[in-house]
Amino acid sequence: MTTDPRPGRPPVVDLATWQEERDKLLVREKAHTREGDAIAAARRRLPMVAVDGTVEVVGADGPVPFLDLFQGRDELVVYKHMWHDGAPHQGQCEGCTTTAWSIKDSVYLNARGVSYAVLTSGPWAEVAPFVEFMGYTEPWYSVRDVDGPVGDNMGSITCFLRDGDRVFLTYATTGRGNERVNPALGLLDMTPYGRGESWEDNPEGWPALGSVVADYPLQDRDSCWYWRTDVDGNANWGPTSRPTPQWTRQGATPETTLGRQGD
Repeated sequence: MTTDPRPGRPPVVDLATWQEERDKLLVREKAHTREGDAIAAARRRLPMVAVDGTVEVVGADGPVPFLDLFQGRDELVVYKHMWHDGAPHQGQCEGCTTTAWSIKDSVYLNARGVSYAVLTSGPWAEVAPFVEFMGYTEPWYSVRDVDGPVGDNMGSITCFLRDGDRVFLTYATTGRGNERVNPALGLLDMTPYGRGESWEDNPEGWPALGSVVADYPLQDRDSCWYWRTDVDGNANWGPTSRPTPQWTRQGATPETTLGRQGD
């Protein structure tokens, strides 16, 4: 028996009916997993490109060769964080914040022989206080004025392989490819209302998210509508908003401008 408790909610069924529908979906989920495994196998078969491992990047200890980021391991994953020159903390990239915030500890990568670092195009004098404010513990480096695969394509995840003193670019992804490191997005995809974004395929009457997003119409909810919030936690891209995780940091207060050029 199926009943609708009220509009904008999934129908209510008995456990046996739910399990039957869940089992049907599981078949598709397993096929999706196997296709993902096949894509990963193809990814491992990509060719690679030689990179200058002697090029210098700037970190907490000053200039170091890119090769040092491997920390003696054979593989390296980096996230390339966009940067707005001269902007205060609240004016830095909210999309990059979601990615960098999701990897706070690379201990499991290290156990597998993979190092991790964040690269950014910002000058180190601006980057260092931002890293301290955010509480990041993984290493950050400025690639200001660095050309080629090390210093280009900000907003991406990039993988490198080391063979002795030789360095190779093996893989890169951006856009929704970066979602792989953000567990919050995967969990939201499991919930009845998903991400609450306008592009999602939802049942008629979705989403019924109540007053929390009453001032944020569905048609305006793009793929990053909740990446910035105001002090009360409401999605807001105005001048007193911040990238959402920043409100957990000591001293985070509403400001009057994002501090970007043109603001």
